[in-house]
Amino acid sequence: MKRPNPAVPALPRRIVIAGGGTAGWMTAAALARTLGKVAHVTLVESEQIGTIGVGESTIPPLVAYNRILGISEAEFMRATQATFKLGINFENWRVPGEAYFHSFGGTGKDHWSAGFQHFWMHGLARGHDEAYGEYCLELKAAQAGRFAHLPEDRMNYAYQLDSGLYARFLRQMAEADGTVRIEGKIGGVPLDPETGDIAALVLEDGQRIEGDLFIDCTGFRALLIEGALHVGYDDWTHWLPCDGAIAIQTSSVRAPIPYTRAIAHGSGWQWRIPLQHRQGNGIVYCSAYMDHEAALEMLLSTVEGEKLVRPNPIRFRTGVRRKQWHRNCVAVGLSGGFMEPLESTSIHLIQRAILRIVRMLPAGTISARDVAEFNDQQMLDMEQIRDFLILHYKATDRRDTPFWRHCASMEVPESLAHRIELFRETGRVFRRNEELFAENSWVQVMMGQGIVPQSYHPVAAKLRDEELAHLLQTLREQVDRTVAALPAHGDYIARYCGAEMPAAA
Repeated sequence: MKRPNPAVPALPRRIVIAGGGTAGWMTAAALARTLGKVAHVTLVESEQIGTIGVGESTIPPLVAYNRILGISEAEFMRATQATFKLGINFENWRVPGEAYFHSFGGTGKDHWSAGFQHFWMHGLARGHDEAYGEYCLELKAAQAGRFAHLPEDRMNYAYQLDSGLYARFLRQMAEADGTVRIEGKIGGVPLDPETGDIAALVLEDGQRIEGDLFIDCTGFRALLIEGALHVGYDDWTHWLPCDGAIAIQTSSVRAPIPYTRAIAHGSGWQWRIPLQHRQGNGIVYCSAYMDHEAALEMLLSTVEGEKLVRPNPIRFRTGVRRKQWHRNCVAVGLSGGFMEPLESTSIHLIQRAILRIVRMLPAGTISARDVAEFNDQQMLDMEQIRDFLILHYKATDRRDTPFWRHCASMEVPESLAHRIELFRETGRVFRRNEELFAENSWVQVMMGQGIVPQSYHPVAAKLRDEELAHLLQTLREQVDRTVAALPAHGDYIARYCGAEMPAAA
């Protein structure tokens, strides 16, 4: 066998991150900690430029991300004033006055041939009318306001956190690991006249920062990937029509609950995110059906507690850059695209991009095949999340406002239409590759939004009546026993993080 004779890479690699915030400092922390002296990481940001700061609610992969970086969870939660999150309570989405819960855990017990929903549906046919959520530990714990870490990670959870404090926490970590921060506004992004690659960042004061690989974390402005390289943008607002948001922070008026609330209104929805020290609130709306003033009035009339900051208006276009990696530039975070915050995926998409950069980091010349693979994987992630978000708007019985009539009647991507009809006909959901949302997530949202399967897998009928009754009762009792032994969420955080928590109302 011929022995490989790879070229020795020029080290250290010069990696320049444009922009701070959550995306920039998550990137810097991961690269500096993972690569050490193999790479020289520089981050350029200006304190004069604000950040969006909406991403306060997260999903479970962030737990693994922090563990990869060796972050102490208790220290991280103290620093970011975080609470635990077991899922999202969706209110008024199918019809006004009704709610369902999208939990992070599994429900019941799957068989290798079929998910638990098939056995539950067979139980309904046999007269067992307990709700699907009665078999989910995370859902029942959330409704009871309880939480604890369980052996073997049996409780799936994420965090509700202050994203500004998270960026500050990561900055300290990244700088301790060797990241160099440069203060200044980017005035220009010159390209190499021969290759078309980005040659450097030029700051308004004339300082020139050269690099081998540039990471665009400049948010919606996308100064590098779009401003300099013009990769183009696919607009998805015909499927996800909300294009405006207003965020505001208020004081806590009660002990924090271990879940996020997503409350639909006539032209969009509102969020409620409880942290240790305050509550995050916001309204998302479609400007074709609600103007800014009406949205602001609705938000301010529904928040609780003292208003701690001025309302922060945000305009956006849901969609994606046609290329996330082009030449020697990679987009991370809002510069690469935007998925509205309905399922708390913004920080997750940052995380996925960073881990892919680390895995595909070029030692020498950038590989066109690496770039193509990165872009394919990123686009697949975005499309799958897009479809999951569209599901919440499309599958609804609401016809009470023009906005909801529009959502119910709109055409959806074929990939989503197939999923909906497959579940409606058979009760089945198939998860593709490393898709973010698991089968139980799709089941909970589809049933919560009113999609009722017309049939179920015949393996469920294999159980005799007494076997089925015993299985369902045993599963419910296991959940109830575990939940009853859990401490109150606020009490657990106080002990775990040494935090001072607001008392229960």
